[in-house]
Amino acid sequence: MGNPNLETVNQQQAPAGGMGQQYLAQGDAIAMRLWQDEQPGESKPSVSRDYETVGYVLKGKAELEIEGKTLSLKVGDSWVVPKGAAHTYKILETFSAIEATHPPARAVN
Repeated sequence: MGNPNLETVNQQQAPAGGMGQQYLAQGDAIAMRLWQDEQPGESKPSVSRDYETVGYVLKGKAELEIEGKTLSLKVGDSWVVPKGAAHTYKILETFSAIEATHPPARAVN
């Protein structure tokens, strides 16, 4: 069994991603990231990823479209984007969420 990162990851020092996310703790099979205070705007381009994502809304509202189905997200809601599923989102109110990805989505150094 691999030895996961046994260190604390402080949000203030977490690596940032190109879309505004912060990469938090990660192990061999799962990773966690934070989207904080994303601002309302136009829908993002549709993408497919080679990992599964689960998320939980901490603040705000958004619409998430997965394979043509639109989900309304608000504080306390959670979601799943299956591996390989085409998806896009639109922030409706200043939005913060935490996500976990499997396999791990990693910061590019």
